[in-house]
Amino acid sequence: MKRLGILTALAVLAAALFGFYFWQSTRPGPLRLTQTQFSKLPGWGNADLNAAMASFHRGCEALTVKPPATPMGGKGYAGTVGDWDSVCGADEPDARAFFEKNFTPFQISAGGATAGLFTGYYEPLIRASRSRHDAYQTPVYGVPPDLMRVDLSQFNPRLNGEHISGRLEGRKLVPFATRAEINSGGLANTPILFWCDDPIALFFLQIQGSGRVAFDSGENARIAYAGENGRPYTAIGRTLIREGALKRENVSLATIRDWLKAHPERAQEVMETNQSFIFFEEKPVGEAGLGATGTLGVALTPRASMAIDPRLNVLGAPYYVDAAPVTALLVAQDTGGAIRGEVRGDVFFGDGEKAEADAGSMKSNGEMYVLLPNAVAAKLGAQKEFP
Repeated sequence: MKRLGILTALAVLAAALFGFYFWQSTRPGPLRLTQTQFSKLPGWGNADLNAAMASFHRGCEALTVKPPATPMGGKGYAGTVGDWDSVCGADEPDARAFFEKNFTPFQISAGGATAGLFTGYYEPLIRASRSRHDAYQTPVYGVPPDLMRVDLSQFNPRLNGEHISGRLEGRKLVPFATRAEINSGGLANTPILFWCDDPIALFFLQIQGSGRVAFDSGENARIAYAGENGRPYTAIGRTLIREGALKRENVSLATIRDWLKAHPERAQEVMETNQSFIFFEEKPVGEAGLGATGTLGVALTPRASMAIDPRLNVLGAPYYVDAAPVTALLVAQDTGGAIRGEVRGDVFFGDGEKAEADAGSMKSNGEMYVLLPNAVAAKLGAQKEFP
């Protein structure tokens, strides 16, 4: 009976939140797919497609274990997992021939607009210790035992890709602690994975969602997203602009970090304007040339993987992006709380200083095209809207 009461409370909460989530959506209009040709994709003829093909087949490993009738997700334009079996199993060693023979490109637009925002992310490196000592004073938390995540699509399919996180208080799901509350009071009964020597570096790792750890013992590990507190994400660049500390045209990962380093007396206060807080799990580094495991369930490929809005677009599908300086074929294998919209992507750049610089400076308007298996494309026709 107690479990039934909890589930009932969650169902009522989900139903009540439906209107809110639907109302707060910033979508400019229905998603529209317009069929085009590979020869009309900007820069397609010169694009290196090898990394994208490897990334796509890696994603197929996660898709093909699902029942064939499983919807591909998003707005439903990509059919079912079974519709992708033939392209996942296609034996074609040449990357360009593989995509041009098996797929049909469609341009994505929303409300008549084809342009959208494209940003970048990377895997930062932090220094840490298994024990608390000297400069290693900032805890890196695992998942709290009382953290609950509710997938709202289980209550209403129109909320695909939406979730809320919180904790149970009796029979009520209530908000989890904010970043400021966690910093001031800690988290009882929550595992501390290790201790970091730089709270600013840890903050940026939380923004990126995953990264790498260099321990004072000489060992290395990967740190991956395992949960979040469900509080709203606020880009602290906006905070610094609002306060006049930075000018809008100069805001980047580098300038924000430099400001925080130069103002240690205010750094924590500014970072706490972002209430969102990420919890992690430690994993082996794995294959050095690949990134952490994304939402799709496979390792991300630098400059060939991208985070998308799963409410609208499709994990596992290849998307061609033209957003200077990136003109490339990228496979949707990840998601992010700030990635919202039909023509919206977050390009994964990998790890290291160059990846950090490239990701930090990536903020461009551009266009996006989805590549759909020919059989799926034939069912759609030349143009179709998805409300």
